[in-house]
Amino acid sequence: MGKTKTWVQAARLRTLPLSLSGIIVGTAMAARQGFFELDIFILALLTTVGFQVTSNFANDYGDGVKGTDNEDRIGPQRVLQSGLLSRAELKKGIIVSIAISMIFAIVLIYSAFGLENLAYIGIFFLLGAMSIWAAIKYTMGSKPYGYRGLGDLYVFLFFGLLGVLGSMFLYTKALDWHSILPAIGLGLLCVGVLNLNNLRDVVSDQKHGKITLVVKMGFENGKRYHFLLIAIAFLCFLYYIVVEGMSWKQGYFMLAFLPIFAHLVKVLKTHDPGQLDGELKKLALSSFLLAILFFSAINIFS
Repeated sequence: MGKTKTWVQAARLRTLPLSLSGIIVGTAMAARQGFFELDIFILALLTTVGFQVTSNFANDYGDGVKGTDNEDRIGPQRVLQSGLLSRAELKKGIIVSIAISMIFAIVLIYSAFGLENLAYIGIFFLLGAMSIWAAIKYTMGSKPYGYRGLGDLYVFLFFGLLGVLGSMFLYTKALDWHSILPAIGLGLLCVGVLNLNNLRDVVSDQKHGKITLVVKMGFENGKRYHFLLIAIAFLCFLYYIVVEGMSWKQGYFMLAFLPIFAHLVKVLKTHDPGQLDGELKKLALSSFLLAILFFSAINIFS
């Protein structure tokens, strides 16, 4: 396998649509209020991709070094585990990815706020630094929070609240309480993808000391937790339709929950963790579809 293909594998491209969903939903709500700038949208997407790739590189490194990625693991092959990249190479990749991500973030912040809004600039620089820290410390270091059952909180905060509300604020310079409903809903769907990953890997994680929430609560309770994540996400988007006074035409984005509910039935009926690998793509792509339909519905039919 060539090096380029190896780095593409390490970047885990299948995770990118889910990470972009928050930007799309936040941009949709801003556009509904009459705020949209193409350069901010593109830069926000690029920044998010940079953060996600950094997280994927760091996750590959951290799990590989700790032995969590091994022959027991279910799912795609990891580059450090398989020897396709050395520790030194992957570390360099992480550093380069951080640098590129921060360049995108700086240009994004400048495009959104100029040099006049110093408070906003400072806040978003801090949020960017926190995003990098969270991406690295998920599995890397002596006390990675992903090994202590805190990964779900990280995903909810950064993929849901920050991804949606932060991107909306870049355009509007303001927030309203209605906007938190899609942010919570999408955040819970993103947590659902992580939880599905942890359900799939529960045996390997427990064996190698990765204490996820699923390891703590057990496989069957992990499935019940999955049901709650999906159900609450559905209710958040449904309530958003009600409080915004949206028409039935605008509410068609809820059709994206049909494949999500079909996925949920599959998960609840599954008793072998190894059979859940295919469900990851289904939930991630269905969540991305929800974001796309949400954008079109609340703007085209507004």
